[in-house]
Amino acid sequence: MIATGLGLHNFSEGLAIGQSAVQGQIALASLLIIGFGLHNATEGFGIVGPLAGTRPSWGFLGLMGLVGGGPTFLGTILGYSFVSQRISILFLALAAGAILFVIGELYHVARRAGLKQAATWGLLVGFFLAYGTELVLEMSGA
Repeated sequence: MIATGLGLHNFSEGLAIGQSAVQGQIALASLLIIGFGLHNATEGFGIVGPLAGTRPSWGFLGLMGLVGGGPTFLGTILGYSFVSQRISILFLALAAGAILFVIGELYHVARRAGLKQAATWGLLVGFFLAYGTELVLEMSGA
């Protein structure tokens, strides 16, 4: 479920990349790829966190990686094929809902493991990294 939620979130990121590229804003698309790549690098921890104490197969982990990350590629292709403000907003809203779901799952797992404070600090650092990525993109003129 977490991989699916992150996949929905990443789909909208792909839409943003594709929409930038189709509008000829290649510098922005490139910066989005770099920025999203940096902040998506840690999403695997959110996907495998609930699996703590188990030994999933490499095939299962690979499948979860495709479910979580593959939609970025698909969103980029779809975003490049059309420009629509309304559909872009719809997918951003879906992404926001998916992230709220992932945060709820994270707190459930952290509460069960007695690590609620560690999860809170992780969320805080994650938000700062996301906002830092956005700040770099804005300062670069993207």
